[in-house]
Amino acid sequence: MDINVPRTPPRKSATFDDYTLAEIRRAATTGIYDIRGAGTKRKVPHFDDLLFLGASISRYPLEGYREKCGTDVVLGTRFAKKPLELKIPITIAGMSFGSLSAQAKEALGRGASMAGTSTTTGDGGMTPEERGQSKHLVYQYLPSRYGMNPDDLRKADAIEVVVGQGAKPGGGGMLLGQKISDRVAQMRCLPKGIDQRSACRHPDWTGPDDLEIKIHELREITCWEKPIYVKVGGTRPYYDVALAVKAGADVVVLDGMQGGTAATQEVFIEHVGIPTLACLRPAVKALQDLGMHRKVQLIVSGGIRSGADVAKALALGADAVAIGTAALVALGDNDPHLEEEYRALGTTAGAYDDWHEGRDPAGITTQDPVLAARLDPVKAGRRLSNYLKVMTLEAQTVARACGKSHLHNLEPEDLCALTVEAAAMAQVPLAGTSWIPGKGGY
Repeated sequence: MDINVPRTPPRKSATFDDYTLAEIRRAATTGIYDIRGAGTKRKVPHFDDLLFLGASISRYPLEGYREKCGTDVVLGTRFAKKPLELKIPITIAGMSFGSLSAQAKEALGRGASMAGTSTTTGDGGMTPEERGQSKHLVYQYLPSRYGMNPDDLRKADAIEVVVGQGAKPGGGGMLLGQKISDRVAQMRCLPKGIDQRSACRHPDWTGPDDLEIKIHELREITCWEKPIYVKVGGTRPYYDVALAVKAGADVVVLDGMQGGTAATQEVFIEHVGIPTLACLRPAVKALQDLGMHRKVQLIVSGGIRSGADVAKALALGADAVAIGTAALVALGDNDPHLEEEYRALGTTAGAYDDWHEGRDPAGITTQDPVLAARLDPVKAGRRLSNYLKVMTLEAQTVARACGKSHLHNLEPEDLCALTVEAAAMAQVPLAGTSWIPGKGGY
């Protein structure tokens, strides 16, 4: 071979990139699939692909300091005698004691209460710390029945029947043995230190007709006072929302694939479900077709990070949103000041997702008493409250710019899309055109 002939530089495969090659080697070495927490890390169409059309001449904006922009929302107006009246349309998603430390659960309750919104128990039951610090607490009723207590259920302000979640629709949750402490084991009626895997479906019903009976049972237990939510993972949102409404739900919670999890298979997180943006419009269409839009409230979750995301979700037809991962970051999760400790765990701040191992240096996703004691629930709750306040102010700023006196007055007409995919999913025009994919225009 002539050494003077230029050589083509090495080229790595887009299909077999470094991460994929490393995962193949890990699987070949261990013989087990990868488990982690958090949400999807692949890039999918999201709210960043939408823009608001602020007012100029054809629309009239509101003055930010003198003209009000309402943020309140009432959840559970269909049947419940005591619907939840919240000051802001941003709620805290279900995250369990077990997955999170007792201090983290208390901090979530404190922060939500200061902001005038609700928090949610998660798998594993209700803790006194959480109930004591939560003005509005939603009690999750899950397939596992871990921690299920009818007395605690009656203490809640709403009940959420969890059919699935965005990170793992069709799959059950995991809590590995290192996080099954004495207290967690007692609450869940499990042996200490043994891996726990939740069921993927409820044991006492198999379809929407049975779900209707279950909802009636829950209403009777709570004297028809508490709103009944039904939570589904984003897969077939039109049909799932329609069936939840048929079964008698007061509120439907729709969780897109960007939603986080305490622990599940990586293949679930990255390859099952559809993006939050793709879920929203079919869900709203189902409610509209049934004449139940705004009568049955819709909460959307999965990757909500900012006031802009909140405003866009509401403009597309949601009544409220729920945050999980973002709330944990507000508490102190993945904070750069812990970088040295993250590196000792083989990761880095912003990428730590081994929540199932229970070694979280922030004291949030752990049951280690020494690590958990690092989190001050009062200070962390204040941080969460500040974050919720900023998100609300951001959403109000956008709404006023669009001439809206309430966040719920935002509508699809206020939006355009930057990509064809986002335009098709959100059913709003591609920016600079009147073209909505599949609906004509120019």
